[in-house]
Parts: sequence; structure tokens; C-alpha cells
Amino acid sequence: MADRPVRPPRPQHVLHVVATEQLSPHLVRIRARGDDLSAFRDSPHTDKYVKITFAKPELGLEPPYDLAALRETLRPADLPVTRTYTVRAVDGDVLTIDFVVHGDEGLAGPWAARARVGDRLVVSSPGGAYAPDPSAAWHLLIGDESAIPAIAAALEALPPDATGAAFLEVQNADEQLELTAPAGVEIVWVHRGTAAAGATAVLADAVTGWHPLDGRGQMFAHGERESMKALRDIVFARWGLQREQVSLSGYWAYGRTEDRFQAEKREPIGQIL
Repeated sequence: MADRPVRPPRPQHVLHVVATEQLSPHLVRIRARGDDLSAFRDSPHTDKYVKITFAKPELGLEPPYDLAALRETLRPADLPVTRTYTVRAVDGDVLTIDFVVHGDEGLAGPWAARARVGDRLVVSSPGGAYAPDPSAAWHLLIGDESAIPAIAAALEALPPDATGAAFLEVQNADEQLELTAPAGVEIVWVHRGTAAAGATAVLADAVTGWHPLDGRGQMFAHGERESMKALRDIVFARWGLQREQVSLSGYWAYGRTEDRFQAEKREPIGQIL
């Protein structure tokens, strides 16, 4: 078997925090300014994502980081690590990213909870693959907290006469956000209660009660991996949607670190489509 081609790393952007906002009990918004965000402004995708690079402060490393060179000089435990996050918005030279925070759990969330104006944020140039098709007869958007930024951006990009629905899983009503959407797109908040994120089937159960509208529509569904597999079975086996109508993937996996989740993408357990 041939080796998988090694993709060159995306350019890094060194930003500085200009504002923080507590959107809900577990969601923190960070706005950070950079010198050249044209790659973000020029991207047509509403699911733009970046790799955020975190380095140990005590090592005094200066970005942009040459990760290949650092692998030759640092212990594995001291190497910078990356986490993937969706861009909520880009406005001129300011980038907005929303972080889910659960106490000291994880790496990016605790950083966001403690972030202050002037702190440094190192992100890659954006990836992305989806944008609402203005010619689609209807739109269906589905996700948990990890996908809300991409879904919110998609809702704002829909034409005013768009129809459809958005199913958004959160813990409870305190976590719901005020979102902008066309009048014909219903926003359905799905509550999992005290259960851990990713440990229930509430999102797929809620979507089961919906049915595609007339005409050829478009679907965007991203979130916890096993939840997305349950949706896969609904949209393809039950509804008969075609692959080109659907953007469906896992953003994370219950019980997995991001490093393990990324590694499993190349294993059968990590395959959704």
C-alpha cells in the first residue's frame, strides 16, 4: 500500500485577543485580531475551521512554530499541540471563535475561560467544505455544541426565502443562543439534560420526527461521531437522500481525546461515510 501523501501545513496566523464574552454557562466567545485575514474573508465556506496551536508558556517558544524543527529538539511531551475549532465569524481583521468550556477538562476550553485581552492565539489558515446552496429547495442543519458555530454561520448565509429546520443539541434551555435565521427555517433546540454530551441518542431521536420537504434539499450534520452515524442511517436508508446532498461527519467522539479521535479517522470505527 502506498504511503498517504503528506499535506504541507497550512500557514499560521498570530492573533491577539481583543474581547471575550460568556455566551452561555458553557460557551465562551473569543475575538482576536490579526494582520492579514484575507484567507478567511476569501473563503466561501460557512464551516471554516482552523487548527489552534498551543505551546507550553514556560518554554518561551515564539510563533509561528516550525513544528518539524521542534520535533527534532523537544521531548514529545513538550511539543506544541493542536486543536480543531470552527470559525464563527470573520469581520475585517478580527476572527471570532466560540469555545465549549467544561471546567478544567481539555486544553482549548480552559484556555478560553482564562483568556484576557492581549493574549496570543495561533491559528492555521482555514479549511472548509460546505456552504448553503441557494438553489436547494430546503435546508436541514443538525449538530451539537461543537457544530453550533458552523450552523449559525450557515443560517446567516441562507437566502431570505429559505425553508427547512435546524436541530441543535445542548444541555438545557440555559445553553440556547439567539440565532438569526430566515423565517421559513425552524430552529429546534434538543435538550439532553444531565447526561454527558455524546452519551445519548436525543439528537437522532428528534430528527426522526422530521421529514424532508418537497424538492431536492441540502443537509449539513456534524457533531459527536456515533450520533452522526445514527443520522447517517436515517438520511440515507430511510429518507433516500443522495450523497451529494449531504455534508455529514464527526467533529469529535465520546470518550476520546482529540488526538485519538483524529487517529481513528483512518480506522473502521472512525468511518462515517
